Amino acid sequence: MSNFALNAKLAKRSKTMNQAKKTISVDAIEAEWQEILAAKDNPTLFKPIYERYYLQIFRFIFKRVADESLAADICSQVFTKALQKLDKYQFKGVPYSAFLYRVASNEITTHYRKTQKNRVVSFEDAQLNNITETMEESISQHTTDELLRALDELPLAKLQMIEMRFFEKRSFKEIAEIMEITESNAKVKTYRILDKLKKIIVANK
Repeated sequence: MSNFALNAKLAKRSKTMNQAKKTISVDAIEAEWQEILAAKDNPTLFKPIYERYYLQIFRFIFKRVADESLAADICSQVFTKALQKLDKYQFKGVPYSAFLYRVASNEITTHYRKTQKNRVVSFEDAQLNNITETMEESISQHTTDELLRALDELPLAKLQMIEMRFFEKRSFKEIAEIMEITESNAKVKTYRILDKLKKIIVANK
């Protein structure tokens, strides 16, 4: 059993709560790095970066805590820490959002460890189908409850990869940027997690 009991919530999100996946050009990433360099010298110049990413980081957190006030508090902590660590941030050729998602993920983990409350996972039926359709036919015939029980047994880091890939429909490239691994490694890790889910489902029969 994972450290966090899976509190699965069937959630119908409005279009405004869905993250838009946009390709960020190399020029845009380099321009953003110049913004960060300027903010290192003058922290007030961090505001445009904050305004650019606040909503998507808030959504990321909200889906994992299902509490608007708590999500806002954690989001505030994320940007406070990001600003505090700005001097140490180094350019790696990826959007700054990848770093912010990483900080947000750590803050969410810290929250659940401190409170020992159930981990929230928000999804729709169609998103669960995204998982089963990727599995073998024999596994895809199992019930939603069986899949949820299997997800509950995943370590938190593996559960987060499933969330990003199948619930939030992130590309392997974006997952790799957030986790600071290669794109091919992100893909391999994801399919290994699916294999683990299959084994758990079969073992629980």
